[in-house]
Amino acid sequence: MKDENSILYVQTSDAPERQYSPLVLAQTAKAMDLKPMVYYLGMGLKILLPGEAEKIKLGTFPSVAEMLQKTLEMGIEIYVCEASKQMLGWEKVELIPGVKIVGAATLNDLVLEAGATMWF
Repeated sequence: MKDENSILYVQTSDAPERQYSPLVLAQTAKAMDLKPMVYYLGMGLKILLPGEAEKIKLGTFPSVAEMLQKTLEMGIEIYVCEASKQMLGWEKVELIPGVKIVGAATLNDLVLEAGATMWF
């Protein structure tokens, strides 16, 4: 059943300049009493390796690591694509604490159930 108050933000890139928008928008949606979710897919997973997000800080924004931590502290779910993990050859990998590794079908379910989906 579609939840018109939910928004799914899908991060597909590891480009530094593309990391902030889904996190800023998810935090803003939460403040608006909406239900945001963030899903990392493909090369976007590289940002979730311990130490990688700390290296990204653009302009006056906090580091991406701080943005990820705040997103999780706000109760926003961050999902990670299991198939993308396998695509990157990561049989066993440590990712930042708090993210949830899920199967590819989960992305389809989330898209079908979300009121809106935005891809980055």
